[in-house]
Amino acid sequence: MCGVNGIFAFHYAANPVDRSELLRTRDHMVARGPDGAGAWFSEDGRLGLGHRRLSIIDLTDAGAQPMASADGRYVVTFNGEIYNYRALRKALEAEGYVFASHSDTEVLLHLYASKGENMVHSLRGMFAFAIWDRARHALFLARDPYGIKPLYYSDDGWTFRFASQVKALLAGGAISRDVEPAAQVGFYLWGSVPEPFTTCAAIRALPAGATLVVDRTGAQAPRRYHSIAQVHHEAEAQVQHEAAIADEDVRSVVRSALADSVRHHLVADVPVGAFLSAGIDSGALVGLMRDAGQQEIQTVTLAFEEFRGRAEDEAPIAEAVARAYGTRHTMRVITQSEFQADLPRILDAMDQPTIDGINTWFVAKAARELGLKVAVSGLGGDELFGGYPSFRDIPRWVAMFAVPSRVPGLGRLARRLAQPFAGIAGLSPKAIGLAEYGGTYAGAYLLRRGLFMPWELPQVLNADIVRRGLRRLAPLHRVRAELEPAPATAYAKVATLESALYMRNQLLRDTDWASMAHSLEVRVPLVDSALLRVVATARRRAPAIVNKGCLAESASVPLPSIIRERAKTGFTTPIARWMRDAMPDVSTSGRQARVVRARAAQPRQWARGWSEVVAERYAFGATR
Repeated sequence: MCGVNGIFAFHYAANPVDRSELLRTRDHMVARGPDGAGAWFSEDGRLGLGHRRLSIIDLTDAGAQPMASADGRYVVTFNGEIYNYRALRKALEAEGYVFASHSDTEVLLHLYASKGENMVHSLRGMFAFAIWDRARHALFLARDPYGIKPLYYSDDGWTFRFASQVKALLAGGAISRDVEPAAQVGFYLWGSVPEPFTTCAAIRALPAGATLVVDRTGAQAPRRYHSIAQVHHEAEAQVQHEAAIADEDVRSVVRSALADSVRHHLVADVPVGAFLSAGIDSGALVGLMRDAGQQEIQTVTLAFEEFRGRAEDEAPIAEAVARAYGTRHTMRVITQSEFQADLPRILDAMDQPTIDGINTWFVAKAARELGLKVAVSGLGGDELFGGYPSFRDIPRWVAMFAVPSRVPGLGRLARRLAQPFAGIAGLSPKAIGLAEYGGTYAGAYLLRRGLFMPWELPQVLNADIVRRGLRRLAPLHRVRAELEPAPATAYAKVATLESALYMRNQLLRDTDWASMAHSLEVRVPLVDSALLRVVATARRRAPAIVNKGCLAESASVPLPSIIRERAKTGFTTPIARWMRDAMPDVSTSGRQARVVRARAAQPRQWARGWSEVVAERYAFGATR
């Protein structure tokens, strides 16, 4: 896991690369790569590549980056891990390629030489990289299918810049800090900034599962090579043309795929630990790690005095799982005073505004204190196996409100008529929006995951920002676009939306910044494109058995019944109360403090109040 950056003065009249800018951008990401730093510049001074290294695979200097091919034609700077690099290396050696290191980075160089841009279809892992091809005078960038690793870029028509963090690009000093209205609106709608937008109008995210080429003519449009909706669509078509198979065979296929994913995600030259909660996802992964042959497993669980003796207390159940699998277990107690002390650092480390990520911050901090560089997380299990209430709620809403939604203007009229009486009747903004939005998957998803509803935005942003932001963001269109080509089943539709929107824009991004702030690499075996193909097909064949129960029984020693029978609570912290307590102190301006105090007084609105604190930090709250 690392930090990457680069500057390419592609236009003939552009100034050569400012080396100090490249180094400022690179070294802003020192936490992403404290083990080493490198820079490479082309002979003509028109391209510079930077790298900060967190050594995980091939700890020697032979794995240092940026890395050049033996003939000097190709140079790569790479963030992430390629889990199938050994198999790829073997195939490349059979083609005649000679390796000078044992790193997965060098595999990327030779694979590009062999397959060109089609190389991405051979990769299994999490990655964001750039490869310079001197002969083509072109820069090739790629990002993994799910978007686990971030990659941001800016193109002013003369010079192309990229980096692993938005704040790192800004630290270079050459990019405008003008705020992106679509990001402002998107943050208040979702609690995070939706791709490809970022906080800055001049910076974009390379979409997940996409590549981009920059040559003498400039940056081409990103090209998608992977779509979650496409995987579900193809799985449904495949099952239609295949003979039925027994339920037990389906279970066996899913278990094998889970074991295969975990085995790949353990590839490292340093110990791999695990986050362990009281949930099925993390517990099952620990069992599968043991099955994969890992003898020493360090697990870590967060505990809170406020939860002691209550259902939210994950520590006793996590300890039972640790005993069942024989791990070296640590329970790390987090206090409110530690949260308050860390809060300034949390907000500084937050690369883009988000209402989440606090739990990952503390569990990553605890893991790093134990000396870990790599930890496995159960993130992705709910999206893959239908663990969220959205899998139940969204299809029900769509069925209930499909007819009203087809009558032009009816839903909006009903909502406007209900608005003045919502408070008196105790109705939430989402409830009064059901007739307007609930009849389609895009609208129902906006309701289910929304923070503020579209008609509430003028409460937190001025009318011009709302108008411009909604026009640029087009939220319903953006949600619908993730369902193309449309999966047939309700389950596949919701799974696609949760993975391509909530998980990608919030959970994965928050995991990245919060863990990398502690120089910890987090691996997510349940967020794997090869595993997705297997589970999507199996789910279509046997929907009644491909669920969390299947995951719980995937290891040779199934999870203890205490965890399988426990009601889902998630990987929780006392975050709501802590944030409510902190809001008035963090907020500075008079109006903002009044708004935050008002929201903090209402426990169910803590996320809204916290969003305004974060927004003010990013100058997103310049409302009136």
